[in-house]
Amino acid sequence: MGDIAVRVENLSKLYRIGAKQESYKTFRDSITDAVTAPFKRVAGLLRGNAAAAANLDETIWALKDVSFEVKRGEVVGIIGRNGAGKSTLLKILSRITEPTSGEAKVYGRVGALLEVGTGFHPELTGRENIYLNGAILGMSRETIKRKFDEIVAFAEVEKFIDTPVKHYSSGMGLRLGFAVAAHLEPEILIVDEVLAVGDAAFQKKCLGKMGEVAGEGRTVLFVSHNMVAVQSLCQRAVVLSNGEVVQTGTTDDMIRFYLATADSPPKDIALKERLDRTGSGLARITNLELLDRDLRCVDIVRSGDNVLFRVGYVLAPETKNLHGVFVFVRLDDQFGRSIFTVTNQFTGEDFGLVPLQGAFLCSVPRLPLVAGRYRARVSIFQDSTRLDTVENAVEFDVANSDVYGTRRVPSNRKHGVIWVDHSWTFEHSEPNRSMHLGVHNEG
Repeated sequence: MGDIAVRVENLSKLYRIGAKQESYKTFRDSITDAVTAPFKRVAGLLRGNAAAAANLDETIWALKDVSFEVKRGEVVGIIGRNGAGKSTLLKILSRITEPTSGEAKVYGRVGALLEVGTGFHPELTGRENIYLNGAILGMSRETIKRKFDEIVAFAEVEKFIDTPVKHYSSGMGLRLGFAVAAHLEPEILIVDEVLAVGDAAFQKKCLGKMGEVAGEGRTVLFVSHNMVAVQSLCQRAVVLSNGEVVQTGTTDDMIRFYLATADSPPKDIALKERLDRTGSGLARITNLELLDRDLRCVDIVRSGDNVLFRVGYVLAPETKNLHGVFVFVRLDDQFGRSIFTVTNQFTGEDFGLVPLQGAFLCSVPRLPLVAGRYRARVSIFQDSTRLDTVENAVEFDVANSDVYGTRRVPSNRKHGVIWVDHSWTFEHSEPNRSMHLGVHNEG
C-alpha cells in the first residue's frame, strides 16, 4: 500500500442502453416468444432495422482501461466534458456501482458527495442521517456526537435538523450532505460538482472546507467544470475524454490542455461558416481579428501594446439597414475566467445606420493583459435583441514586456492577469514634537 490512497488499474465500465425492462412472463409467454422470435427478426430486417433483426441492445463504454494513482494527501482534479466518464469513475470509487473489468483499490475511509442527498434516507431526519452516515464511515457514536454541532452549523439547518430530509429543499440537502461528507473525518473525500448547486456564500464555504481537508493531509478527488476552483484547490489533474484518460499532470498544464482540446473552435472552419452560434440571424459575424499598431492581423501581442479588434459582419438581405447596434467583445483567460468586455454600449458611441456589410473597430490602448493565452467571445445586438454571438471566436497569446520601464515584469501566476498603469509617491508626516517629548501645553 505504501503512500498510495487510490489505485485504479485498467478500469472499465460497460452500460447497456436502450434495453427494455422485461415484465413478468408466464410459461406460455416464453413458449410464444421463442416461436415468434425468428419472424420478428425477419420483419425487423425487412424494415431496415438491423439491431432489431439481430435482437441486439446498444452498449456504451462509460470507462475504458482507465489507470492512475493518487497519493495520500494529494488533491487531484478530475476534469473533462459532459459524458467523459467522471461521475461513473467516482461512483465506482465510492462503491456505488461495480466495474465491468479492472479494479479500483481505495485505502481508507471514503466520504463522498456525488449528488444532492447521496446516502440519505428520505424518511429519516437530518439528525438520524448524520449518525447513520457516520456509522457507515466506521465512526464511533462519540466521535459523531463531537462533530455533530459543527456539521449542523456548517449546513445551516439548525431549525430543520429533526425534520425528515424528504422535506428538505435541494439546497438544504446539498449543504447537509457536504457537511457530513467533509466533517466526519474521511481519509479520502470524493466530491462531484458540488459547486454547481448552491449560492455563492455556500460555494465559498465548500472551497474553504475542502482546502482545510487538504491542509490536514487527507486525500481529495474533486470533479468540477469550474476551472478556477480546480486550479485553486488541486495540485494535479486527470483529463478524461470518452471514458479514457488522455492526460495527467500538473493542474495548470491539464487545464490548458483540456480547454485547448475541448473548447477551441475547429481551425479549418472560417468564423462566418461556424454553426455553433446563437441569435436571430439578422446579422452574421464573418470574422474577428486582432490587429497591431500597423493594422496587421496578429495572433501574438505584447503587454502594453496598442491593439485593435476588428469585427467583420454581413446583414441578412431583408434587413437593409440597422440602427441602435451594439458590439461586444469579451476576453477570457486560459482558465475560462472573464477578464474584461469592450462594447460601444459602455462608451456611448453610436454607429448610426450600418450598411449591409462592413466592420466595427475597437481600439484598446496599452493592452492591460499580462503574459498568457486568451480567447474572445463576440456578439452583435440591436438594442436588446441578440443578432449573432460566437464563442471562442479568436485565440491569441500575450507576451511579457517591460511595461513599467523598470525591467521588472509582472507574472500572471503571482500578480494576477492584468497590469495597471500606476505611480507612487511618499507622504512624509512630521510627528508633533511636543507630543513626542511628552510635553503637555495648556492654555
